[in-house]
Amino acid sequence: MTAGTIEIRNPADDSVVGTVPAAGEDEIAAALALANETKAEWARTPAAERGALLHTAAERLRAHADDLAAANESETGRPRDEAREGVMAGAGTLDQYAELGPVHRGRSLLGDAGATDLMVPEPRGVVVALTPWNDPVAVACGLLGAALATGNTVVHKPSERAPHTGQLLGEVLAGVLPGGVLQTLHGDGGVGAILAMRDDVDVIAHVGSTATGRSIAASAAATGAKTLLENGGNDPLVIDGDVDPEWAASQAALGAFANSGQICVAVERIYVHEAVAEPFLAALVKEAEARTLAPLVDRRHRDHVHSHVEDAVERGARLLTGGAVPDGPGAHYPATVLTACAADLRVLREETFGPVAPVRVVASFDEGLAEAAKGDYGLAATVLTASMAHAQRAWRELPAGTVKVNNVFGGAPGGASHPRGRSGNGYGYGPELLDELTQTKLVHLAPPA
Repeated sequence: MTAGTIEIRNPADDSVVGTVPAAGEDEIAAALALANETKAEWARTPAAERGALLHTAAERLRAHADDLAAANESETGRPRDEAREGVMAGAGTLDQYAELGPVHRGRSLLGDAGATDLMVPEPRGVVVALTPWNDPVAVACGLLGAALATGNTVVHKPSERAPHTGQLLGEVLAGVLPGGVLQTLHGDGGVGAILAMRDDVDVIAHVGSTATGRSIAASAAATGAKTLLENGGNDPLVIDGDVDPEWAASQAALGAFANSGQICVAVERIYVHEAVAEPFLAALVKEAEARTLAPLVDRRHRDHVHSHVEDAVERGARLLTGGAVPDGPGAHYPATVLTACAADLRVLREETFGPVAPVRVVASFDEGLAEAAKGDYGLAATVLTASMAHAQRAWRELPAGTVKVNNVFGGAPGGASHPRGRSGNGYGYGPELLDELTQTKLVHLAPPA
């Protein structure tokens, strides 16, 4: 592979944001060599000291929140206020792992009275973190914070769609850490593939597409590296016949159109009970037409989103609003509502990752739940219902890592789940992420004879 440059254009107006050099094979090898040289000393650093450094990193992150938000907006089109919220969430996550790291513990076992038996967590070694563009600071801070708190060294490759944001994040965090503990490399999927194939990597943590995740898993099967994969989603929303259709429409619009639909747990397909379908659709169209959305990350992604809409319309779906590529510069796309969608349409089977709300009208809650349970993905699902019996059935029967009832983006802090199917594997958040990033050593200590 030959190192090159990554050019980023502002998705709002196509202006050039800047260029970032992509890593070549020599730079990749040097970064991993340094991470391996540094890992033993960092692992020996007391957990409380590592935590104190992460607290300092969180303070520095807050101090640079405006700069990071500006970089994020210019690269991905995410509104600056929302981007700043992502930075602050990332800082909070660093503080969380700064506190959790020192109290992450193994356990003692009840063996012979004269001996000591322990299960001790230890760092896995070198973590490669491959992070996405849609929430580049918050997601990265989760993986980086947990890895560093548990004594791992990290090589971070941010998305090639947000390299300036990733570079600034790396500079802010690495500025308080010992040299070699956290390094940032840039590049496209080719750089990520090289990192995933290296024998000197112990963990590959990836948040991104299913295709990339499967490629990483294949590489890790050969090298023996542990994988943590949060990949694509095709999250359903089931709307029961006993809910207020206007409220249901506001929930559907929030789930489908927030961040222009570019959220891992966005609502991707909607199943609405026929008893409320007509007023629901009317209210959802109003919600869509009242929204002015930020642009999609780039024109290539807009082409992908629009291809799903075109496929649906060509195959019989009815376009109620949106669905047209606007004239002018940038990667703008309107909030779009489709109905009369056949079950086998791409917009219902694949991850669209854009501001598109495809709707199927169903005759019963049972039918909606059954259709929502189909598919290859299992990241999250939402159900809107006034029935406690239906709510209980939904969370037990839906094959998704996260099930939300009556709130598309609700949930207590610190939660973690296992994605299902093509959506990945392993805990990616919460205290449980510390377990993923450590390995347990069993110790039996007996006195000499």
